Amino acid sequence: MEQKIQIVDTTLRDGSHAVRHSFTEEQVSAIAAGLDRCNVPLIELSHGDGLGGSSYTYGFSKRNEFLLLKAAAKQIKNGKLTVLLLPGIGTIEDLKKAYDCGAKAVRVATHVTEADVSAQHIEAARRLGMMTVGFLMMTHMAEPQVIAEEAKKMESYGADYINLADSAGFLLPEDVAARVKAVKEAVSIPVGFHAHNNLNLAIANSLAAVEAGARYIDATLRGLGAGAGNTQIEVLAGVLKRKGIDTGLDFYGLMDLAERSVEPLMQRPQTVDNGSLMLGYAGVYSSFLLHVYDAAKKYDLDPRDIMIELGRRRMVGGQEDMILSEAYQLKQQAG
Repeated sequence: MEQKIQIVDTTLRDGSHAVRHSFTEEQVSAIAAGLDRCNVPLIELSHGDGLGGSSYTYGFSKRNEFLLLKAAAKQIKNGKLTVLLLPGIGTIEDLKKAYDCGAKAVRVATHVTEADVSAQHIEAARRLGMMTVGFLMMTHMAEPQVIAEEAKKMESYGADYINLADSAGFLLPEDVAARVKAVKEAVSIPVGFHAHNNLNLAIANSLAAVEAGARYIDATLRGLGAGAGNTQIEVLAGVLKRKGIDTGLDFYGLMDLAERSVEPLMQRPQTVDNGSLMLGYAGVYSSFLLHVYDAAKKYDLDPRDIMIELGRRRMVGGQEDMILSEAYQLKQQAG
């Protein structure tokens, strides 16, 4: 029998980027309760850049993330409340606070070639008894065998599964398949995949990951997320159902939840507009989008030019503070 595909919903984490981190306790409660009713096994919530991300660099949250975690925890009866932690942004103390607020799982995220910085955070999560995931970001920036070696490190630290993120929405289906297969062959734990829709390939890439052996797939209601958004969970549920792949999700329930609880909160449609398309084309971290728009407005530049430069410089998550500097340099060069 084919193994069940586990869907990880990140509406309340990656989706936070798209609403400028403005979720309230009431909104979080409604969405978390709905996802739990729809049998979503892992429900991720934190600032878009993970625990401790609320800052001048990454954007301040409207409400304290620990209050949001407590609100969500009250609603989740069957699934696991999950948080994202990027070492260097979030700390082990943040993780302990999240655990005390009801978080049962954590995904420890690093740049694709920097898995070694996750060791103490993964080990701390294991000591707390949390489900622990090694999360490799910007996987388009390394070849499959390099990624496999980084995944083996996270496995050795105690990760329960390895998640590969196409953080820029740059990969094509064959690129996704190659990376998933390489990691699957290198580790003895499951592999997952996180897509961005900047080239309109999130569903196709998620299917490529499943066909290559991934057992965890990230998605969000209405595709809410950084850049052009993520794999749209209600669409993914329907597509996998058509293919006869078991997810256990309530297909109709997800559609209703997206329409009633998420769509009214959206500040802009999650479409592949020019800015999002350029993120994918240039290989730029998806959460840079709104920062790029702000910089382009400040210096009267075409945001596409900024993104080409960021891609050329291979800038990664955590360098948001450099976007204004790069925009300033482009303005100077233009006279």
